Amino acid sequence: MPTENKYIRWFKDLRNTDVALVGGKNASLGEMYAELSAQGVRIPNGFAIIAQAYHDSLEAAGAWTKLHAVLDGLDKTDIETLGKVAEKCREIVYQATANDDLKKQVVAAYRDLEEESGEGVPVAVRSSATAEDLPTASFAGQHDSYLNVRGGDAVFDACRRCFASIFTDRAISYRVDSGFDHFKVLLSVGVMRMIRSDKASSGVIFTLDTESGFKDVVFITGAYGLGENVVQGQVDPDEWYVHKPTYRQGFRSVLRRSRGEKQLQMIYSKAGGSLTTTNIETSRADRVRYCLNDADVLELAGYAIKIEEHYTAKAGHLVPMDIEWAKDGQDGELFIVQARPETVASRKSHDMLESYKLKATSNILVTGRAVGEKIATGAVRVINDMKDLYAFRPGEVLVAESTRPDWEPVMKTAGAIVTDHGGRTCHAAIVARELGVPAVVGSGNATTALETGQMVTVSCADGEAGHVYEGVLDYSITQTPIGKIAHPKTHICLNLGNPEMAFSVASLPNEGVGLARLEFIISEGIRAHPMALANPTEVKDPQARVEIRKLTAGYNKPSDFFVEKLSEGVGTICAAFWPKPVIVRMSDFKTNEYAALLGGAQYEPKEENPMIGFRGASRYAHPNYAAGFALECAAMRRVRDEMGLKNLFLMIPFVRRVGEAKLVIETMAKYGLKRGEDGLQIYVMCEIPNNVIQIDKFAELFDGFSIGSNDLTQLTLGVDRDSETVAFDFDERDEGMLEMLRLAVEGAHRNKRHVGICGEAPASYPEIAAYLAKIGIDSISVNPGSMIKTMQVVYDEEQKLLAKTKHAAE
Repeated sequence: MPTENKYIRWFKDLRNTDVALVGGKNASLGEMYAELSAQGVRIPNGFAIIAQAYHDSLEAAGAWTKLHAVLDGLDKTDIETLGKVAEKCREIVYQATANDDLKKQVVAAYRDLEEESGEGVPVAVRSSATAEDLPTASFAGQHDSYLNVRGGDAVFDACRRCFASIFTDRAISYRVDSGFDHFKVLLSVGVMRMIRSDKASSGVIFTLDTESGFKDVVFITGAYGLGENVVQGQVDPDEWYVHKPTYRQGFRSVLRRSRGEKQLQMIYSKAGGSLTTTNIETSRADRVRYCLNDADVLELAGYAIKIEEHYTAKAGHLVPMDIEWAKDGQDGELFIVQARPETVASRKSHDMLESYKLKATSNILVTGRAVGEKIATGAVRVINDMKDLYAFRPGEVLVAESTRPDWEPVMKTAGAIVTDHGGRTCHAAIVARELGVPAVVGSGNATTALETGQMVTVSCADGEAGHVYEGVLDYSITQTPIGKIAHPKTHICLNLGNPEMAFSVASLPNEGVGLARLEFIISEGIRAHPMALANPTEVKDPQARVEIRKLTAGYNKPSDFFVEKLSEGVGTICAAFWPKPVIVRMSDFKTNEYAALLGGAQYEPKEENPMIGFRGASRYAHPNYAAGFALECAAMRRVRDEMGLKNLFLMIPFVRRVGEAKLVIETMAKYGLKRGEDGLQIYVMCEIPNNVIQIDKFAELFDGFSIGSNDLTQLTLGVDRDSETVAFDFDERDEGMLEMLRLAVEGAHRNKRHVGICGEAPASYPEIAAYLAKIGIDSISVNPGSMIKTMQVVYDEEQKLLAKTKHAAE
């Protein structure tokens, strides 16, 4: 490159320490271009106009006095006045930057870029504030960007408009709220070669989970075309997770994925003789496939990990990153076009456990993706145009197709936000996280299902799915200081079935997962009977065949869909608790539950009492389910072998006889899940009296026992807990049941086997938890909501036992 002009700095000459010179965004681009290009991270070349150019231009034009005259005394809560003041300020700056000397320098730099990348090279022109992308503040979306700009004159005009955008309504409001002085924040402009993502795809990456703050994953979102649609929430993007610890160990597998609608695609177009951008509808064929293949996703994950590691090494502490990427449709290469420290989820405090819980439910009006974990109530305000925005009142629930950065002064007063479109990295989601308000995005129908003035409850406390309920519902907020939680010697683990909850509940103090159920993943994520997916041509129900074809669109065969979805659900749970053990129970649907799945009715017998019928281990080697069990095993093998999540242990339910146990163990080995190989442990549910009676023989075949107190109580007392007539006799505290628990614990320890409990008894009855601690059980596994209470009960009992032992010794 030629010698620098006074106001121009090329990316190669910038570092992250140059924030005061070129703003956070440009400093970061320079840092990555100079330091990470050699590591294979692709950054498009470009240059920055330093912030001093903005300052000197306004100084020379006498613009500071004019700006003070307009801005001083502004009440930003007056939305209409704010808009008029901001427009005047932008005009002042635009006119002040009409500087011939500055124009010559910008045009000369653009010509140098043309020499490198070709005549008329399209560029992105982006603002970069000197207070931007700081560890404690994000100016993301406050200022304007211009895409696909060509020619020296057009580039300079776009730069002037960028300078002027320092006084957008939203930027003014943001600075007031964040305590920044309007006249001390300066603006630099970056000019970067455009990547032809209009012919491919683009999106956003976070090096943590944006909802829970879980830091061991890379979260990638993307859609076709230019990236503005993803950032602004105009589309529902594809999403992927990659697990960082196993990636670093050399495993290359997507942890989890979700296919978005990707309704629109922003491309280049000609309007009035000049190139600009426009949105077109995405074809149906493109909507049903992912905008990136797995190789692309893993390459981007590698870039993200390198970027995070680089910034972490510089800072001396972990620095999660917010990154924008683009794929060039001409050469297929992937590029990073922006990176900044993430400033919301990474600052989430884990010193205090705060949980929201609905005390009642009502009619669900809208469902979408939950942002945050809170609940709010209020009156709906549907925003169709600016007059609706002016009418908005603080505390109302803002409902719109999507939100825009210039709405932020209003959004900051909202009780909750609900949108038709957008994923978890869209504008509405980012603002909601920063404000700490619940949001439901990508609902598809909020603007038509909800009416202005309607009272609703917005809940994001149910996992990944967010709901808008009819009416004002009561809810509770529980706060527990982490430092005050007692930690007993007995391991307290979690019961978990919903992978969407895994990253959030992993922050609870725990020793792993004592029971992860497959049933939720199969019923909610897969929805079809395993045998129907293993043998799709045999499905007799025509409607089921149609639904299965829709579900499995884009897969080579339906069984691949089953293996991928089940392995990603289980893998998500294992990744959340890595490297702690996660004990996954193989499927334990009853025949009536299996029959309710798509295509399931033809594979299931009708039983009078499914509770003690064709379930658990008896299915696994039986011809009526052998092909389904083979798919389950393939999924579990993928979690361990391809994802590298060796903390996955397996558990077999409802094993009636020792001979049956041997057959299942042999069958699993045939499918590549051999006990003891590569650290694989196989547990058995201890839930049939015969498991206790013959515990010595079962101990020869399994690595541990998990007491299922629900079924063990039913079968010990001979009580159907679902029967309204005799359910009163179902009581885990019965003396016979206590003796069963004691025999199970003693028998397991006699054989040097781990023994835990995963039934509901310890959570329901504190005296059971205390009794289990007294007899020396190794672990107690409970639902997340019962964990803290159970820990305290067990700790107190252990302290009593310790005091008794001390007293006896004295």
